[in-house]
Amino acid sequence: MSIALFLLTFFFPPRAVSIPVATPPLLTVSLPPRPVPVAVPVQPVLKAPSSLSYTVTATTYWPEVGQTDADPMETADGSRIPKRHSSKTRWLAVSRDLLSKWGGPFHYGEKVQVRGISDALDGVYIIHDTMNRRHRHCVDVLVSERECKKKSGFEGRWSGIKLTKYPSETTPELSWQAS
Repeated sequence: MSIALFLLTFFFPPRAVSIPVATPPLLTVSLPPRPVPVAVPVQPVLKAPSSLSYTVTATTYWPEVGQTDADPMETADGSRIPKRHSSKTRWLAVSRDLLSKWGGPFHYGEKVQVRGISDALDGVYIIHDTMNRRHRHCVDVLVSERECKKKSGFEGRWSGIKLTKYPSETTPELSWQAS
């Protein structure tokens, strides 16, 4: 077969055929813009709910080196605990996941309503301190050591405690929109 192919290409060599390519005519069309209706849903701007609450675990603490750091009378926000403090001081330490610095909803100096511990310890507290990083969804209520030894019910651990932002007259209502 290879001899036959050789003889065919020898007697009839391949030729290049050139075919002229026809170019299409240039056509330019100009369309005027027209309005197109687009339906975009409009969501109303909502105000943040004032009764947003968090369920946490509560414990009590007093300023001593075993329960705090090397300077127990200084809180995380730089405040100094009064020497003659009591449970009526109403200061609170919160876990890091609840502070805005770590993505939480609360700030230092903010007032919160605590409900569910006891009649003596429920009320409005100011956030001044941070708990150790191992705690999650917890609050620590500042009390005095002598109160814990005198009164029963002041020392312990309580679960299912409601923590709610306390509305402040000086803080304006901010509007927000869920995305």
